[in-house]
Amino acid sequence: MKISLNWLNDYIDLKDVPLDEIVDKLTYAGLEVDEIDDRAKKFEKIVAGFVKEAKKHPDANKLSLCIVNNGYEDLNIVCGAPNVAAGQKVVLAQVGALIPNGGMKIEKAKIRGQVSFGMLCSERELGISEDHSGLKILDPNVKEGTPIAEVLGYDDVILEIAVTPNRADALSHIGIARDLSALLGRVFNYPDLNLSELDDKKSSDLANVEIIDSVNCPRYVGKVVRNVEVKESPEWLKKKIKSIGLRPINNVVDVTNFILYEVGQPLHAFDLDYLKGNKIIVRSAGNDTKFTTLDSKERVLRAEDLMICDAEKPVAIAGVMGGENSEVTGVTKNILIESAYFNPSSVRKTAKVLGLSTDASYRFERGTDPDMVVWSARRAAQLIRETAGGEIASGEIDAYPAIINKKNTSVRFDRINKVLGYRIDPEEVRSILERLGFKIIEKSDESLKVEIPLYRHDIEREIDLIEEAARVYGYKNIPEINKISVTLEHKIDQSGFVNKTKEILNSLGFYEVITNSLLSEEIAVKFGKPVSVLNPQSSEMSHLRPSLLPGMLTTISNNLKVNEKDLRLFEIGKIFEKLGDGKIQSFDDFSERQNLLMALAGNAVRTEWFEKDRLFDIYDLRGLTQSLIESLFKGILVNTEFDLAPAGLYECNFRFSMGEKLLGIGGKVKKEISLFFDIEQEIYIFESDLDILKTIEQPLRSFIPLLKFPKVYRDFAFILDNNVGSEDVIKIIKEVSSNLLHNIKLFDIFQSESLGKGKKSLAFQLEYYDTGRTLTEDEVENDFRSAIKAIEKGLKGKLRGS
Repeated sequence: MKISLNWLNDYIDLKDVPLDEIVDKLTYAGLEVDEIDDRAKKFEKIVAGFVKEAKKHPDANKLSLCIVNNGYEDLNIVCGAPNVAAGQKVVLAQVGALIPNGGMKIEKAKIRGQVSFGMLCSERELGISEDHSGLKILDPNVKEGTPIAEVLGYDDVILEIAVTPNRADALSHIGIARDLSALLGRVFNYPDLNLSELDDKKSSDLANVEIIDSVNCPRYVGKVVRNVEVKESPEWLKKKIKSIGLRPINNVVDVTNFILYEVGQPLHAFDLDYLKGNKIIVRSAGNDTKFTTLDSKERVLRAEDLMICDAEKPVAIAGVMGGENSEVTGVTKNILIESAYFNPSSVRKTAKVLGLSTDASYRFERGTDPDMVVWSARRAAQLIRETAGGEIASGEIDAYPAIINKKNTSVRFDRINKVLGYRIDPEEVRSILERLGFKIIEKSDESLKVEIPLYRHDIEREIDLIEEAARVYGYKNIPEINKISVTLEHKIDQSGFVNKTKEILNSLGFYEVITNSLLSEEIAVKFGKPVSVLNPQSSEMSHLRPSLLPGMLTTISNNLKVNEKDLRLFEIGKIFEKLGDGKIQSFDDFSERQNLLMALAGNAVRTEWFEKDRLFDIYDLRGLTQSLIESLFKGILVNTEFDLAPAGLYECNFRFSMGEKLLGIGGKVKKEISLFFDIEQEIYIFESDLDILKTIEQPLRSFIPLLKFPKVYRDFAFILDNNVGSEDVIKIIKEVSSNLLHNIKLFDIFQSESLGKGKKSLAFQLEYYDTGRTLTEDEVENDFRSAIKAIEKGLKGKLRGS
């Protein structure tokens, strides 16, 4: 976007600020200056000259010998222009100047025997037009010696600024002036409004506005100016328009373009007499499928495209371009000024489909300021009256059915210091935010609560305000740190953890799949509270997935259809879920997590000479999952809990936990869910939140020397009731044994009618040792006998062989 420094000076005084400082401040604040066009440099050593004398060259009929004063001395000039004459003020290129058109360097030269100390220039040689019929004659009041850039109005610097998509507020001179006000600590002001409105005529008496589609047009303002004279714009307005590369058209259109680049609010001027019923209706195109725009091209519309219509027909494509049937012409007398706020998404879609990008659509797509529409309409009315005469009807037609409220957010000073790594004085933070247009609602020693202006669509959270403070305070002001201290604490390598998980799963025979994170609403709602996409490509990709399961089941179904029935698959990916039932207003209204999903389907074993086919079951899933967790966290005790009753998505399930942390849940997927994806065989799924697994600290490894003293082993087998588990026996043994017992191993389970009805035999091996000495037979025997007695008493067990 082109910005004129002379134009900027209308809002903020920059006359004593070096150009390099302005460029550096803007660039380091995120508004990168791509190009600098210092137009005065093209006219160096070119000044206004006064022709004191002009006579024929003695040796050339078409040349003249002139004496031209440059403000401090008289110079001999040989000139070939037919219109040169004594008493004129002309453009004098002195020795050393470069002619703008062609780049010829002026040097002292002898022309047909006469010495010439410069050149008198035409408009074409100056590069301001194609006129080469004669010299550029200046106003007689111009003082000789005045730099020609100043005389012609080219004493300006044009900055080409690369404005990022999130900074729609910077797409205007006032937007840039606002940032410079914060960066330089200077006062910045909006232009004064002085309308001189009619007392007996109101805009609302002369026109009417009706908004049917308030979603895509929350606010529409109309203001009427009557009895104007459409003509060429005054020089000051044409100069402003030309400075940024626009072509002046007429005073009314030039005013709307001027305000577009002044404050960033697109405007449109309708010929009120061409609006049927003197009415504006904002609605979708509907059955109006064709429309001719101002560029005389017929556009094919979609039914949902937002249109500005009168009582009978469309007159403009909302936010994109007006129509030929209501444009301002030389005979226009009465004008309706349109100043509106349109939904960025609506304008973007329409402009993209039509292949029509305009200065207006460029700004509406990025978001304009709903609070500026009235001010902009008044400013336009004031300038139209100044340049085209006429009468301004009092008041505005302000249709605002969908009020857009400002948001509030807070920023903590400690948080600023922690995020940036250095301290910004709280008073400086407050001053920066106020100069950027943020209103301070509450102030304390710890924080500020601010109201976000509607022109800052990119500001939503505390971190955004921290970024504003940092960029304005200056990234150059970040202090240099010669020494960085790093605490020696355990860190989690996030990407390393995921890679390690994948490697372990690959070693367990699993293949990785990657599925689409977008689902249809029909599927997504079955697995949680999905987050909808604002601008979906299709109904099949309208919601973010709340679970990895639908993508996995779709993949399994596709494999089964091509007869791939034995599957071990896993996926690691992000899932998103709403935290409440209301509309999502901020990032706090939904969660984003990284999950792991493992899936088993088909046969665990295929028939070989040494074994038969066996289908996967829930115990296979449990074993493989436990192998994964044990490989990830060696030495950490994990609890397993089985639930054979249907729950949630599973017919039966198990849970892994560590203390109060749920590490994951797995089980057999319910049949109705499998059938929804055309899967008829049993599917086993385990799902875990990787963000929780990453928080588990690995135990520090330590060197354990080899045991220097012998171990002692004792075995026994007990006949117990079938309902007694091995863990019950192990628990009792541990309770009564000393610290000499280090390991208990179940090595045999035997069931037979010979043991008795409802009985089974469990055989255990007990391992005893001491790291500092050799154990005696008596102390081992005492411990061993204590364990036997405890089992006999506590579990009614009978020692086999006794």
